Amino acid sequence: MNRIIVIIIAVLTMACKENKSNFNTFEKPDNKEVTTPFVWEGANLYFLLTDRFKNGDTSNDINFDRNQETGKLRGFEGGDLKGITQKIEEGYFTDLGINAIWMTPIVEQIHGGTNEGTGITYGFHGYWTKDWTALDPNYGTKEDLRALIKSAHKKGIRVVLDAVINHTGPVTNKDSVWPEEWVRTSPKCKFDNYENTVACTLVENLPDVKTESDEVVELPPQLVEKWKAEGRYEEEVGELDAFFEKTGHPRSPRFYIMKWLTDYITEFGIDGYRVDTVKHTESYVWQEFKTLCDTSFSEWKNNNPEKVLDDNDFYLVGEVYNYNISAGKAFDYGDKVVNYFDSAFHSLINFEFKYNAAQQTYEAFFKRYNDLLNDNLKDYGTLNYLSSHDDGKPYDPKREKPFETATKLLLAPGTSQIYYGDESARVLVVEDATGDANLRSNMNWDAIENDAQTQAILTHWQKLGKFRERHPAVGAGYHQMITETPYLFYRSFSTEHFKDLVVIGLSLDKGVKTLDVSNLYENGIVLHDAYSNQDITVSDGKAIVNSEFDIVLLEQK
Repeated sequence: MNRIIVIIIAVLTMACKENKSNFNTFEKPDNKEVTTPFVWEGANLYFLLTDRFKNGDTSNDINFDRNQETGKLRGFEGGDLKGITQKIEEGYFTDLGINAIWMTPIVEQIHGGTNEGTGITYGFHGYWTKDWTALDPNYGTKEDLRALIKSAHKKGIRVVLDAVINHTGPVTNKDSVWPEEWVRTSPKCKFDNYENTVACTLVENLPDVKTESDEVVELPPQLVEKWKAEGRYEEEVGELDAFFEKTGHPRSPRFYIMKWLTDYITEFGIDGYRVDTVKHTESYVWQEFKTLCDTSFSEWKNNNPEKVLDDNDFYLVGEVYNYNISAGKAFDYGDKVVNYFDSAFHSLINFEFKYNAAQQTYEAFFKRYNDLLNDNLKDYGTLNYLSSHDDGKPYDPKREKPFETATKLLLAPGTSQIYYGDESARVLVVEDATGDANLRSNMNWDAIENDAQTQAILTHWQKLGKFRERHPAVGAGYHQMITETPYLFYRSFSTEHFKDLVVIGLSLDKGVKTLDVSNLYENGIVLHDAYSNQDITVSDGKAIVNSEFDIVLLEQK
């Protein structure tokens, strides 16, 4: 058995040696150099709460008389689309190596607030929809969204919005319940089998859309009244008529919502959706949604050929709460196993990642993800995270390990999800805040501008992020350890026209580091250490790096 393993490693090594002279660049038949391809499986995705990231327009901070005193961090704080666009144009995301941004839902939220023992809470987070066809003025206008996407695409950054089909917003004194043919208001989910997870309300007072229904329903009267008051009723009805005639779908609740969501693809050219509460909706719904998203994305590309970034498909990543990468494509409800990948999602959020990061050595951790992603999940992906807006037990809530957090997240195989403030050690424990409000404080721009330690942390994230962004091999490639001590490994990635090879060393001695790269690079090859920003010439099969750091990021010049 050991002899077989040795032979396999030798064959892989020889393959790398044969291609080492052209791993980082290639030429098309017309001799035009091709830029590094964007690969969703290895993307750097930045996740932010639209309301908490950056206030770019103070004139839209209060709308619909949402002016009651709220619980700590449970009201609108002023963040908006213009603020995100400002940071895009300033190059903040580019400097961090971000090539995709996912923001919380931006559709119009319920106008009233709820009070469930934590003080008044408004729908600042975006998951309490009132009208899928309108943007909430607290976030901005459709022109603001158009400008954001234009700025992002100009810098090679994809835009992912957040899709909610499972539920409407809660009922308040300003927001009535949708008709009973649209939603159920009971029973509350027990989560002990498939039926008790799907055909029920997630929590009290969160009406569950009857996504299982194929019965024809009329528009909710509150939407009819609203659209007429806004002078767009005829336009909206005309678009709905055209959609149902074109698709042949019944006028049932889920297809209304899918129409409204896919409009953001055909009108604005968004690149993907993160889909909320996936496991609480019938699995076939997501196959239907994918088909409509793909059709809409193709339509947008055909209508806007000058704006098309590449030939990637529309990106769908699902939140199947508690899905773990070790389960492969399966999610087990106890009485039913569902595969959400085939014919539906490109990727699922990986809830296991933070535990693996805490419990395993770098090599065991990286090898585990390499093996899983190159086996049952090949051609699919996972979205890895260490903190988020919902996870009450993040990897490092007090931000005591911000450098290690970056290294583990950004160098692991799979798509990385940076949660806003990961890169600046925004603490996730806030005085007087309760529950998920701790996770949702305002972005700590003041610390980024004025605190030297925060700036040092950000620099580390930037170096790793830019390296990962330049090299699909880091997130989407094949992982192989070179030496255990010092810990050195390579990542390789190739397509028909593109090859990429990088060598990474971690937990190294500071000062002079002698690294064996003899099986990967010939003598005389010039490498660049992206971490210390210096060039090294391979000599006698070695790359000798003299730096004050314990990490090297080697790329061929």
